[in-house]
Formats: sequence, structure tokens, C-alpha cells
Amino acid sequence: MPVNELTTAEKLQIREAAERLERRFDGQLNTETIERFMNESLENLMGRANTSAWIPLLAERFARDRLRALVRLETDPGTLNPSVLFLCVHNAGRSQMAAGWMRHLAGEEIDVFSGGSEPAEEVNQAAVAAMAERGVDISTEIPQPWADEIVRAADVVVTMGCGDACPVYPGKRYVDWEVEDPSGKAVEDVRPIRDDLEARVRTLMSELKIPAQV
Repeated sequence: MPVNELTTAEKLQIREAAERLERRFDGQLNTETIERFMNESLENLMGRANTSAWIPLLAERFARDRLRALVRLETDPGTLNPSVLFLCVHNAGRSQMAAGWMRHLAGEEIDVFSGGSEPAEEVNQAAVAAMAERGVDISTEIPQPWADEIVRAADVVVTMGCGDACPVYPGKRYVDWEVEDPSGKAVEDVRPIRDDLEARVRTLMSELKIPAQV
């Protein structure tokens, strides 16, 4: 879907999103870099989209994560908290649940990213419901692709089912989790997957020497 098919309202939303990013990264990145990343993220997403419905919000979030990663790459590693990237195929189930658990358990102590090789249109609703039962809200998350900056900025890349489609960078620590895909499953069948992911996230946090907050 070409960018020029965006409505006037959507273009305004994108301009407002860019301004929010400029305020967030003020003093860390210049305006030209922020606008370039916003435009690149928009073009990337529009090339995959069948509809522009969520494009302004998704472009803002994708650009935000890429900019967060860029800041990490330009900062002294010794001053940074560890970062973890969770990757699966659709970024709609396993990777979103794992990222949700890590944000919930680690707070600001770990920089968390997630992405997919073939992002779905929305997060798996059974996964959302199962996580909500444990007090973890992933209902506002939107599947997105991975990006070069994000992979390079991650200390640990956790892959789940994306095989050869997952990016591989020499020298990066990779962990492959064999976790059942929640796609098409009812909530009762997603609960064991949710609990498996919690245990794996807690173990990884322990390896990173970050204590769980709850």
C-alpha cells in the first residue's frame, strides 16, 4: 500500500507522532534522525499493509523501538541495563507473552524488545486473556517486524519458531526456546504456554542477574 494513499487525518497523526518522538528523544537524537526513522518505519510498514487503519500508531511504535535501539548503540555499554529481544514468526503470541512477562517482572531493569518475521495484524486474543489472568496486560501491543538496529542493540536474542527467518549476527548471544505456538488455541490451552514462558523468563533474568520484582 503506497504512502500517498494515507488520508489527511492519518498524515496529521503521523506528524503528531513524529513530534512526540522528538520530545521523547530530545537531547539524545537530532530531529533529522528522528524524522528519517519515522519515514523509514512508515514506508516499511506501508509496504506490508493491506489497510492503513493502524499505520500511524504502528509506525510510531516501530520508530520508537528503533530509536531506543539506536540510543543504546551510541551509548557506553557499561552504563546500560541489559536488553533482550524476543522474536517469533507473527509477533502475536509467544514473543508478545514473553516480552510482557519480562516487562512485568523486570520493570525498567531490562530493555525489552519484540518482533516477528511475518507480523500478524493483531495480538492473539487468547494470549491476551491468559496473560490478563496473571495481571500482565498485553492488550495494547501491536505486532511489528524486527529491525537491524534492534537486533544489533540486543544483548540476548530469544527466538521461538522463526527458524532461518530470524536474523543472525555473529557474536550475538542467541537462545532458542522450543515453546508451543498459541495460535488457534483456546485460553485453557494457552495457560500452560503462558506459565512455561514465565518460568523461562525468570531463568533468563536470573542469568542476567536481574531479580524479579514480583
